[in-house]
Amino acid sequence: MTLPEIAKLGHVALVTPDFEKSLWFFRDVIGLEVTEEKNGTTYMRAWGDFEHHSLSLTPGDRAYIDHIGWRTKRPEDVEGFAELLEKAGTEVTWIEAGEEAGQGRAIRFKLPSQHSFEIYYDVEKPKADVKTRSVLKNQSHKSWNRGISPRRFDHVNIATSMDVAEIIDYLGTQLGFKLREYVKYNNENVMAGWMSVTPLVHDIAVIKRPEAKTPNQLHHISYWSDNAQDILRAADILKENGINFVGPGKHGISQAFYLYVCDPGSGCRVELFSGSYLIFEPDWEPVEWTEEDHSIGNTYWGDSVMDKELNKPTIEA
Repeated sequence: MTLPEIAKLGHVALVTPDFEKSLWFFRDVIGLEVTEEKNGTTYMRAWGDFEHHSLSLTPGDRAYIDHIGWRTKRPEDVEGFAELLEKAGTEVTWIEAGEEAGQGRAIRFKLPSQHSFEIYYDVEKPKADVKTRSVLKNQSHKSWNRGISPRRFDHVNIATSMDVAEIIDYLGTQLGFKLREYVKYNNENVMAGWMSVTPLVHDIAVIKRPEAKTPNQLHHISYWSDNAQDILRAADILKENGINFVGPGKHGISQAFYLYVCDPGSGCRVELFSGSYLIFEPDWEPVEWTEEDHSIGNTYWGDSVMDKELNKPTIEA
């Protein structure tokens, strides 16, 4: 029997109490393209994203992540994951085709931390309209069409008050994620882990936040740009729009060039991300960082307020 596999990160469904401000931020400042508006939800993607959406915005009375979506490698993998998860004691809910715009039948379930995941395969890949369509056949939209204009959706970082090792084990055992780097304090407690199903250093990260109000918090979502100069350009665009940010800087863990900014409508933190490295080794050994390594691992160089500002989750997930 072939085990089901996740192919990639698909999307995040964000609920925001100030829809118009969030729409302005993600569409006009970040520069995402609107794919569709349906039943009060706006679906968006970056110019290098091919799926129907990598982010959806829905108005609500508070800010939270409704779910994080993952696409499987094969159509039958959705049913395969449903069976495996139910055997492991995870409650699974089926989402019928069309309930989420641009997407086929899917399952939703919760991690032990209560973060809500969605797994699907069938998804629309609509072409851009004639005004925003790229002349390149291997690209969905024109690049640099608006705002910061990141190329693609990159990763999510979730925070929890639970035992991080338990969540890392669940992601690995039940969903097939591989641990790439991790932080361990006092040679005992795992405080954070970076995991992926692709050659990226992380498609998802999990971090310990003991002070979090709930075990299911979001630390940030991330969009990727081609190089460090794009991140510097993003800083200018944010400043021109009166939006504060943290960075630019460079992480030791993942070796990524970063800038962090919060959506003024929801408080959702967005990492604008570039650089990093890819993992092609089949026998990769996870890299351990200790408490003594913290200053290098977290902020290799960059903004001195980084640790203080980014120690907090943003919204419930």
